[in-house]
Order: sequence, then structure tokens, then C-alpha cells
Amino acid sequence: MSVKEGWFKEKEVMWPGQAFSLKVEKVLHEAKSQYQDILVFDSSSYGRVLVLDGVIQLTERDEFAYQEMIVNLPMFGHSQPRHVLIIGGGDGGVLREVAKHPEVETITMCEIDKMVVDVAKKFFSGSTATAFDDPRLNLQFEDAAEYIKNFPGHFDVIIVDSSDPVGPAETLYTREFYMGLRRALRQGGVICTQGECMWLHLELIGEVLGHCRELFPTVDYAYTCVPTYPSGQIGFLLCSLDPAPGALKQPAREAGASLLDQLRYYNPSIHRAAFILPSFAERIIAPLRLRTVETETA
Repeated sequence: MSVKEGWFKEKEVMWPGQAFSLKVEKVLHEAKSQYQDILVFDSSSYGRVLVLDGVIQLTERDEFAYQEMIVNLPMFGHSQPRHVLIIGGGDGGVLREVAKHPEVETITMCEIDKMVVDVAKKFFSGSTATAFDDPRLNLQFEDAAEYIKNFPGHFDVIIVDSSDPVGPAETLYTREFYMGLRRALRQGGVICTQGECMWLHLELIGEVLGHCRELFPTVDYAYTCVPTYPSGQIGFLLCSLDPAPGALKQPAREAGASLLDQLRYYNPSIHRAAFILPSFAERIIAPLRLRTVETETA
């Protein structure tokens, strides 16, 4: 258990030499699923917290900064997102944000760990797990890498809300997985995946972007600020089958006032700004935006 003397302490091999702690008011749930350890507790300053395998997945205080960006960057990077696939996202936050888009006709969600969804419904029903009853939702508990093989050319937007590349999420960072995602896209389709932290994982980011550059005409990296994620920052890898200059970086359509009124982080200006990187990261990522797509892999 990661709670000692009233504090939760997050330590992980992917960010050696640093740790993050939250004061615990009450442990609400602790269990081990087929795939990972699951912990839920109420904190003194960040609300309710979900932890998987010792790593914070969300807190009620700041989760919207992640959920709104991983959803709306690709959703507004596409002109008509009607069919959306969510991979992972068992806490329900990504689903909540996708469901805010009335133009979406179908939402498919593929989560490998049913227990995460069950825990979210029980403990986060007032925050992230609010859209599991949406009639557009088709929820599947399967390995996404296998599931997408059955849906060639099916989705407009694919959002991969995965944990770090260890354990059950390890296969979601390979070139083969991105090839499968590309095949599952419709014409002009967009992918957005959890893209790690530029302060800690720039080498990994560059490696995955390199794979994507070989498969998609447009690839890019954006980021958001989340206080309880490692180093307070997390990025997104975005890929599009649209080769037009400015694809992804500029919203492809206007966000209606009724939607923007529901959001606390995303707006059109934040969309554009999210792709502007500090110089140390830009030097690594800029060359990887160049197009060397392999058309034969389509």
C-alpha cells in the first residue's frame, strides 16, 4: 500500500529521483484486478483520487485539464467527428467530454480492465463517470490492439487514454499499434494519444513520434498542465490523415458557445497555444513533423 502515516506517495520507475505526495483523509477502496492495483482515496486538497499501480490517474480538482484537452484537440482537429473510438479511459472522463459533442453519432469505448470502470461508477459518479448511460455508447472490455483489427476505415477520431508504457498499456506505444490505428481511421481521421511528459520522457516521445511520422502525413505534439501529474505537465501525440498545412494546430471548426460554456480548460486559443513548445522540446520534435509517410502501410 502506498499510504503511510496519512500520506500517499507516488514513486515510479519512469520518473526516478522524484516523488509526489498527497495528504490522505480516507482510503475508500483498495483492490487488485486481473491487470493492476487500484486505489481510491479522498485527499485533503485535491478531492477524490484514483491511483493505478501506484500512479495517480486523476484527482477531482485538476482532471478536467487533461480530459478536456485529450478530447477536444482531436475533436476540433476534425471537421466532422461522427464516429469516435476511446481506447482506455475507464474512469469515464474522456467519455464525458466526447459525449458533450452533439454531432457525434457513435461512441465506442474499449477498456481492457472492467474493474476500473466499476470502481469509477461507484466512486466517481459525480465527476468523471457521468456518461456511461449515453445511448451512443458501445462499451467493450477487450484488448484494444486486437479489437481495432475488426474495424478498418471505421472511425473519424480515435482517443487513446492510456496509462504509462508499463503493464497492460505497454503494447499501446508500439509502431504496430499505430499501424492498427491508422487502418481503423476513415478518410481525414485524427488520433490523439496520451504523450507523456516533455520534462521526463522526451526520448520516448521522439521515438513514438518517429513511428507516427512514417505512417501519417501530419503528426504533432501538444501539451497541458496538470498539477498532480509528474512535473505538472503531460503531452499528447496527435496524428492526422489530413495532409493540409496547419492540420491539427488550428481548429477545423468553430466551438459553439453552448459547448464552451461547459468547459473549464479548453478554448480555441488554448488549442493553438498547446502546440507551441519550449525550445528544448521544439528542437527534438520539429524534425519529426516532417512528412516521410509510408503509403504502402495504409
